[in-house]
Amino acid sequence: MERIAHTGPLWRWTSSTATGTWHFLTVDGAAGEALSGTALMRRMEKTLRGFGSMKVMAQIGDSTFATSVFPSKDQGWMLPVKAAVRKAEGLGEGDVVEVVLKF
Repeated sequence: MERIAHTGPLWRWTSSTATGTWHFLTVDGAAGEALSGTALMRRMEKTLRGFGSMKVMAQIGDSTFATSVFPSKDQGWMLPVKAAVRKAEGLGEGDVVEVVLKF
């Protein structure tokens, strides 16, 4: 199992067709490249999930949660950060977040 750390700002995406909003952390740079390398291997093994997503365990502060990362059209990968995690860690849009991913 690989383990990478990444730090970046939390950002919010709002749907143009629905009432929902989601918060993400973009995982790019060396961490994004590590995810892309693993995704390439899993694609060859035919173990990637829908949208090219990959299952990960994420840790932000004291919160650990299972989720998936999704390849971004622009750069890197998008890590969704659940409301429960944001609340537990006192995080909001624009806050700089450090995450450790295991995959």
